[in-house]
Amino acid sequence: MDHKIIQVIDLVKTFKLSDEVSVKAIKGISLDIKRGEYVSIMGSSGSGKSTFMNIIGFLDTPTSGTYILDGIEGGSLSKDSKAEIRNRKIGFVFQGFNLLSRTSALENVELPLFYKGGMSSKELTTKSKELLSLVGLSGREAHHPNSLSGGEQQRVAIARALINNPAIILADEPTGNLDSFNTTEIMNLFTKLNKELGITIIMVTHEPDVAAYTRRKVVFKDGLIIEDTAVKKSKKNNPKKLNKFKKTS
Repeated sequence: MDHKIIQVIDLVKTFKLSDEVSVKAIKGISLDIKRGEYVSIMGSSGSGKSTFMNIIGFLDTPTSGTYILDGIEGGSLSKDSKAEIRNRKIGFVFQGFNLLSRTSALENVELPLFYKGGMSSKELTTKSKELLSLVGLSGREAHHPNSLSGGEQQRVAIARALINNPAIILADEPTGNLDSFNTTEIMNLFTKLNKELGITIIMVTHEPDVAAYTRRKVVFKDGLIIEDTAVKKSKKNNPKKLNKFKKTS
């Protein structure tokens, strides 16, 4: 786990509100995240955490500083190049699931690779079924989102995020729309994905109970990192092992 999957050096992001007014959302932060880490990003509204996640997800561009994702420096990339790297290197999981309502669970998972191409229909279906089984949804492939619980919908979203074998998963308040039972189920799943498959996960959350599942906590305040510490683990979380699954190239 020595390889730095993310390198952020003197990162600054300034939003210009008018000719006279600008707001510096990120004020020169530096941060390394190694491959296989499981990191929670915390902070109050306006702290800079969401801006930071948008930048490392290639959804926004810093005003100055350096951001390197898996060896690729993003500062000089075109919009199209960023989109290509985003689709290839990053899996996104959102609070609102972002599933297509008229599309089955299987088809939702297939979608990123369906447009990318390079895989036969049979191979794509097989891989998508494997991922749905991995997240505990074997037998639910044909169900549409409106016939799935919130926890099941988030599992579909996680399977979809994994379909491209991303370098990292960025999860933005992934339990924000879930009750306590489904929150526990989803966080156990993220923990297993990190522990057993070695997937790098970076998660924005405002909930200390959710951050407690991660292994490192980074706290933002007023555009600066004010805390970067290891998370003390308790014995309460001991999720069962995942179904056997091999990451494919």
